[in-house]
Amino acid sequence: MQYLYPLLTVMIWAGNNVITKAAAGRIFPAEIGFYRWVLAGLLFTPFLLGPVLRNRAKIKPVIGKIAILGVLGMAIYQSLAYYAANITTATNMGIILSLVPVMTLGMSIATLGTALTAGALIGAIVSFAGVLLVVSQGSWGVLIAHGVNLGDLMMLIATLAYATYSTLLKKWQLRLPPLQLLYLQILVAIVALFPLFALSPKTGLNPSNIPLVLYACIPTSMVAPFLWMKAIGILGPSRTTLFFNLVPILTALVAALALGEQLASYHFIGGALTLGGVILAERWTTPLRKAHPQR
Repeated sequence: MQYLYPLLTVMIWAGNNVITKAAAGRIFPAEIGFYRWVLAGLLFTPFLLGPVLRNRAKIKPVIGKIAILGVLGMAIYQSLAYYAANITTATNMGIILSLVPVMTLGMSIATLGTALTAGALIGAIVSFAGVLLVVSQGSWGVLIAHGVNLGDLMMLIATLAYATYSTLLKKWQLRLPPLQLLYLQILVAIVALFPLFALSPKTGLNPSNIPLVLYACIPTSMVAPFLWMKAIGILGPSRTTLFFNLVPILTALVAALALGEQLASYHFIGGALTLGGVILAERWTTPLRKAHPQR
């Protein structure tokens, strides 16, 4: 039962990668990115506005940090993913997204004084090799001749933004109730994304895209964060993070079934390398140098 929380979360995230791809052509990226957070904000407001107002004395000193977190984790990360989905596949998105744990670990070593381990170093190299294999479509010549697909590049930047978000969340240790922190970040995302939404062409909500917006809002933006926080509370952050490794596998399976995406050999090899590198980074903890305390 205790593993149900992280399992459901990664299933929702994998589904969201496929929903993000399915949204391409049915609704403009700026629209779905804005609508999902507006709807989430509206649904959360009756339950969280009062507690947030009562807690404003603790919130005020850290409002700048909350704004940075909201922009990185809610606005930039997911918006870039919606734009990337117009150019790349859901399978590629899932594999690239699996770099988040390795990137976060690397940033923790650089900024939080976390010890550099053999697994972190070798795992990072192996994972990036796997992603390069995927974005090159299995041909280094294609990568050299044409560079990285723009959609894959956007997804790499989105992944970097989310890894930065995760690192700052760990560094700042904001002592606020988790749902209040999530709600405040959602409000930041609404404000940050409004100019892009206002300037973007509009498809409008219709029967073909409303289910996509609802999935992006309710399971992904509201249910998944709650389940993930519950999982961390029960299993701890280290054991919970291991479940993140299932996202690329589940994304590839759902994308093949729901979208008919074809899986090539480079997807299997690249995905295995990326996943293997992440597992190495998380499990091989022999230190190469001592950790330095954060200053």
